[in-house]
Amino acid sequence: LQKCDLHRLEEGPSTTAVMTREEGLHYYKTMQTIRRMELKSDQLYKQKIIRGFCHLYDGQEACCVGLEVAIKPTDHVITAYRAHGFTYARGVPVREILAELTGRKGGCVKGKGGSMHMYTKNFYGGNGIVGAQVPLGAGIALACKYFGKNEICLTLYGDGAANQGQIFETYNMAALWKLPCIFICENNRYGMGTSVERAAASTDYYKRGDFIPGLRVDGMDVLCVREAAKFAAEYCRAGKGPILMELQTYRYHGHSMSDPGISYRTREEIQEVRSKSDPITLLKDRMVNNNLASIEELKEIDVAVRKEIEEAAQFATTDPEPPLEELGNHIYFNEPPFEVRGPNQWIRYKSVS
Repeated sequence: LQKCDLHRLEEGPSTTAVMTREEGLHYYKTMQTIRRMELKSDQLYKQKIIRGFCHLYDGQEACCVGLEVAIKPTDHVITAYRAHGFTYARGVPVREILAELTGRKGGCVKGKGGSMHMYTKNFYGGNGIVGAQVPLGAGIALACKYFGKNEICLTLYGDGAANQGQIFETYNMAALWKLPCIFICENNRYGMGTSVERAAASTDYYKRGDFIPGLRVDGMDVLCVREAAKFAAEYCRAGKGPILMELQTYRYHGHSMSDPGISYRTREEIQEVRSKSDPITLLKDRMVNNNLASIEELKEIDVAVRKEIEEAAQFATTDPEPPLEELGNHIYFNEPPFEVRGPNQWIRYKSVS
């Protein structure tokens, strides 16, 4: 594996990795499902079936998959609004993700969250305010330490959020309190439409924690991400405090569906990344070259994934929208029902926890 760049660490993650055939097939299917799900989301958005904000994750699949397989289901994850891949990796079925995108009752948050706000157990969703999830992640890590369950929190943000003041305040608290938090900068080279070179005086994001140790990782290689995440998780569980990871990755779509993505970068640049370092192709070549799987076998997985996505899209476009009466539900947790005012003072909804 490509060696990680290190900051304040004497040794880093292993440069060799063992991957079984079963693991490889699982990683391949998961990344391919995320890729196809995002391409279907693009199609549904252009058909005006998905409305509002929508930020796609294709190109970055190795990040969420590599991180998820390196931690435990009881560990915690919080990220920014490019969240569909993490939602799937954390165990939410494709049909519930697509139904959430189309605002349907069968969505993972009952059609109320849309693209930017998906949640499941131990996954605290995509967050719409740039960088605001980082202090929340430190709070989750504080709870992990407080309850003494040896759990950790992965707190993700993009290179565009990396210059936010609240992130540095959070680094400071996390280091002082030795919180079991892995801060992860998914550096996809463009914060909205601005390249990292134009936005940051220092693009060494893994060094930005200053007194917090850091790693810079090839975010296009699922095994590199997995090994680095295992290393970081062990560091946190050992009570050494927080650690920072920078995943060097790339998004194929624009920042959001309203951004064509080619006004600040060329089509040739995107094509070059696709041809040289696509995460799915890298894994596929590695598996075929090491006789872990045949091309025909992987094609069968592709066909099965496409079928699953089509069935999920069918559900997401036919499932009913949530009734208006549900608007007041789930505002508070564990509270007795109470009345919530609707769009005007004469309309009342019952809030159910």
